[in-house]
Amino acid sequence: MKAPINVRLCVVACERNVSDLLRTRAGAAAQADMIELRLDCLSGLSSASSLDEILDRLLQTESLPVIVTLRSPEQGGQNLMDRNERLAFWRSVLGRLMSSKNVLVDVEADIITELADQEDVAAVIDWMRVICSFHDFDSQPPELNAVHDQLAAGPAGIVKIAVQADDLIDCLPLFQLLERARGEGREMIAIAMGQAGIATRILGPSRGAFLTYGSVDDETATAPGQLTARELRDTYHIDDINRDTEIFGLMGRPVSHSVSPHFQNAAFQATGLNAVYIPFDTGDAAAFMRRMVHPQSREIDWKLRGLSVTAPHKSAVMPHLNWIDPVAKEIGAVNTIVIEADGLRGYNFDAAAFIAPLRTALGPLSNLSCAIVGAGGAARTAVWSLLQEGADVSLLARDPTSAAPMVKAFGVECNQLKGASLRDFDVVINATPVGTSGEHQNETIADAGQLAGVRLVYDLVYNPQQTRLLGEAASAGCITLGGLEMLLAQAAKQFELWTGKDAPLNVMREAAIQALDQGGVSRRIDG
Repeated sequence: MKAPINVRLCVVACERNVSDLLRTRAGAAAQADMIELRLDCLSGLSSASSLDEILDRLLQTESLPVIVTLRSPEQGGQNLMDRNERLAFWRSVLGRLMSSKNVLVDVEADIITELADQEDVAAVIDWMRVICSFHDFDSQPPELNAVHDQLAAGPAGIVKIAVQADDLIDCLPLFQLLERARGEGREMIAIAMGQAGIATRILGPSRGAFLTYGSVDDETATAPGQLTARELRDTYHIDDINRDTEIFGLMGRPVSHSVSPHFQNAAFQATGLNAVYIPFDTGDAAAFMRRMVHPQSREIDWKLRGLSVTAPHKSAVMPHLNWIDPVAKEIGAVNTIVIEADGLRGYNFDAAAFIAPLRTALGPLSNLSCAIVGAGGAARTAVWSLLQEGADVSLLARDPTSAAPMVKAFGVECNQLKGASLRDFDVVINATPVGTSGEHQNETIADAGQLAGVRLVYDLVYNPQQTRLLGEAASAGCITLGGLEMLLAQAAKQFELWTGKDAPLNVMREAAIQALDQGGVSRRIDG
């Protein structure tokens, strides 16, 4: 049975006018446990007295616990009120704010020090409802413990540190500070900002964080990497995560728009598992494997059980594994890791997942003439898989020299894509990002005229589900395959290996399609 934790999900309201701030506060009630009112976001503020009047309106009908914040420009604030004006504001409103048990305040350390020195002001403050905060949107101070100690030395009951994370490894000091605060019986908020810091937002409450932050929607996020409150609750099921939750994730760069968390977390829920799947944005595979993954060397106490591996790390992880499946060794890439007490085991399910839809559509693949467009990891898997099936394989690339390792490893030819004729191939496979949702969505590796005569076109891009290439192929009379079924097939294999349970494939497919329809992802194969 899951041990419950007290999750406080705080929606941040940062609006230019009071009407929008009130509207955001009302909308947050259905998603959040608290709301932070960022008064520094309001435009046209020139004095503490004008803020005082605005505060009257904001607190008249408070429906959720409220955190009142007037961030300084140095700490990410959006107005130019100087320190004296901000100090005057806090002096004027603290007494009234403290009279409501439903209100907390978030104040920088230098202001807190001055307020604490003034006996008449300090006397009305309930310090347990004061958050002493520090923000660094550019970097992570090397001596984060010293920053923490300085904040904790003051009278505030809650310490908050929010710093930039450029790599998942940068989350380690934040998790370690949470452990320290938990051991010392103090309240703390620790956030790593940026896409690499998403894990601190999802796992923070289960590791003792006083709260975590979310936005009402993607457009109103107030910090890099901030997820929406709905994502935290509906995709990651943050209320169900505790210290016994088994953790899985997608290791790569970039991973922030992956569809994998949507369907893997849906699968965990459908099968009643206490587990969560998180995007792990890291550029340093060796450091991540050593410091956060391997049971004998990792610097965090968490129940990490398995990883999906995507670009650019599918080959880079291999030297750090204790055992590698023969198929993965032959391909030269791993897309799945199982973490056991005595070490790490690597597998590759891309090949089987890639072949299955093709075999269903065409039957035996031996002697088919196949053109693979691309020179990266997806192309490598496609080449190996088709050769195993007895197909005749050719590579096409914009820069044929980039495919030199594959040419050497598999004995295939690689020719220039531009100007190449495709009509003599039975199968054409797009193993590039061309056509992916975003800046390349309207591009295609070939048009209908070039595809005339091709039997089947297989686009490994899964978002959008109907790419321009598939549209051109349909116009040319080709059978078409998209990348979603391959993605789901390899994900189901991962789920079954990690959990020992049958994958709820229909649940996973529905969650993936829903995420794609809502614009939740913008990448192709996830591992």
